[in-house]
Amino acid sequence: MYAVIRAGGKQYRVAPGDVLRMETQSAHEGKIEFNDVLVVSPEEGQITRPSGASVTGEVLGEGRGKKVLVFHYKRKKQYKKLQGHRQPFTSVRITEIAFDGQKFTAPELPKKEPKAKKEATAAEASSEAKTAAKSAKGKAKKKTSAPKKSAAKKSTGKKK
Repeated sequence: MYAVIRAGGKQYRVAPGDVLRMETQSAHEGKIEFNDVLVVSPEEGQITRPSGASVTGEVLGEGRGKKVLVFHYKRKKQYKKLQGHRQPFTSVRITEIAFDGQKFTAPELPKKEPKAKKEATAAEASSEAKTAAKSAKGKAKKKTSAPKKSAAKKSTGKKK
């Protein structure tokens, strides 16, 4: 099951559960709906162009892509110009494709629970004590400088 949608001036082939990086999109409460559905394929080898189809997704996050260097150069004219660009994107997970009264949904992702702080175990406590003792030992030890060597004797005469 897949659909082809148009978003941000580009076309994407999506299926329920897919994660896309697309042009920056505005979302309402973390949900986004694509009504510009070009093609839907409910089964392998079967393609339809539905009139009332919609694709729903949830916004996972926004960010900026890798830096692209734009370098302008004109030979023999001493002209060089270097500029960087990072394209902003919105990461979207497709949750549902609906058309002709049918709905194809993606499986729910398990909820992430915040990690609870662990109490220090005996092994961790002893290793922390050892590192603290080493750092205290290093601070207590003062480095003594070596005695300065006398300057090399200058020769006053020529060798014969």
